[in-house]
Amino acid sequence: MTTQSKRREQGIDLLRTLGGGAYDPGRAAQAMVDRHGALGSFAIDHVLGTLWSRPQLSRRDRSLIVVTFLATLGAVDEFLTHVQGALNHGVTRDEIEEIVNQVAGYAGFPLAMQAARLVDQVWIRLDNVERLPAKKGAQAKDDDVRRGLATQVMSTLFAGRTSSDPATARQAIVDALGGVGELAFDFGFGELWSRDALSRRDRSMVTVAILAILARVDELAVHVPGALNHGCSREEVEEIMVQLTVYGGFPRAVEGMRATRAAFAKIDERS
Repeated sequence: MTTQSKRREQGIDLLRTLGGGAYDPGRAAQAMVDRHGALGSFAIDHVLGTLWSRPQLSRRDRSLIVVTFLATLGAVDEFLTHVQGALNHGVTRDEIEEIVNQVAGYAGFPLAMQAARLVDQVWIRLDNVERLPAKKGAQAKDDDVRRGLATQVMSTLFAGRTSSDPATARQAIVDALGGVGELAFDFGFGELWSRDALSRRDRSMVTVAILAILARVDELAVHVPGALNHGCSREEVEEIMVQLTVYGGFPRAVEGMRATRAAFAKIDERS
C-alpha cells in the first residue's frame, strides 16, 4: 500500500530523471495537472509515480520498452519526449537507433522510417547542428553468411531446438511459411537479429514489446520463451505487459499477460 503523497513524490522523481535536469520536475508536474486536469494527475501519480516506479524493471529498461511502444504506435510527440528521456536513463544513441531497426522488421518499415526521422530531430537538437553526418550502412553479407548467422540466432532463440545446418533450418521455415519464411530467415534472423547494437536480451525485450502492443498473441508464444532463453526473467517479461497497460491500454495488456503466462505454462509442461 502507498499514499497519494508518496505516489506524487515518486512521480516527480521520475520527471527529474526523465528530464535530466532540463526543467524543475515539481513545477512540471503541477503544470501537467493544471493543463490536463485529472488526466495530468493520473499521468504523474499513476503512470510515473506507480507504474514507472515499480522495481521489477530498471528505469533504463522501462525507457527501452516505452520508446519501442511509442515507435510502434507512431505517437510522434510522446516518442520525441521519451527518446530524450531514454538517453537520460542510460539507453545509448546506438541502442535507440537499433530499436527503430527492430521496429522495421516487426511493425513495418513505414513506422520505422517515421521513427528514424524523429530520432534524427532529437540528435540535431542535442548536437546543435543543421544536418547530421552521413551514417554507416549495414554490413554487406552474402547469403551464405546471412544464413549461417540466422542459424546461430535461431539456436539461441529456440534453445537449440532447431537444426544446426543452415540449409535444413531455412528449409523448415520456408516449408511452413513460404516466401515469408525466406525473408524471416534471411533478413529477420540473418540481418536484424544478428546485429550487435542491442544485446540479445534487449532485442528480445524490444520484440516482445512490439508484439504485445500489436496484440500478436501467436507470435508472443514464440518470442516470450525466446526472451527467457536470451536471459530475461519471467518477472521482467511480465512487467512488459504491466508497462503496456498505460501505453497500449488494458485490453492489450490483458491479452499480452494471458499469452505470456500461457507460454510459461507450456514451458513448465515440457520440463
